[in-house]
Amino acid sequence: MLNPKRIGILGGTFDPVHIGHLRSALEVAEQLRLDELRLIPNSRPPHRNTPQVTPQQRLAMVEAAVEGVEPLRVDARELGRDKPSYTVDTLESLRAELGVEVQLFLLLGWDAFCGLPTWHRWDELLKHCHVVVLQRPDADSEPPDALRNLLAARNISDPLALTGPGGNITFVWQTPLAVSATQIRQLLASGKSVRFLVPDAVLAYIHSHGLYRALN
Repeated sequence: MLNPKRIGILGGTFDPVHIGHLRSALEVAEQLRLDELRLIPNSRPPHRNTPQVTPQQRLAMVEAAVEGVEPLRVDARELGRDKPSYTVDTLESLRAELGVEVQLFLLLGWDAFCGLPTWHRWDELLKHCHVVVLQRPDADSEPPDALRNLLAARNISDPLALTGPGGNITFVWQTPLAVSATQIRQLLASGKSVRFLVPDAVLAYIHSHGLYRALN
């Protein structure tokens, strides 16, 4: 019997996508031996301000960033919705498309993981996927009480020991890269270079479309 396909999911505003997103994605894809890692741009992120560029522009930048880079892919399913981008809806959509056997791995940063109890139907996420927490050496906060019992019951120390389509939580150590989309937008708005903070193809797109020239 063939092993089930292993697909990672990394959602984000990607406003713009940068080397921090891409390096994290590649590290996890290699460590977890993923067949695919899908970057999923949010349409209307429920936990942050609306991006200043259009969803289509953010999608185009992500597509430019991952072109020819295996096993990274772009999944635009959230951009077709006219409601906030809830992760549980995306997972249900992926399950309906991919079937029940495929292993899904939802990648979350430590801060996002600690905020899970505020997410829409957050307690249903593990029905559809495993959660992979991207842990950085400088993350020193404690998880909220609502997650402590869940961690005690569902934590698997070895990411490669995750079995089945979903249901568990694991941690992957990440190389910290001190770069953020906010920093990149601020640099661009002040007329400074962001070369080497974003892929060259993304930089070319930003310049050709005149993006991020002024802060809101």
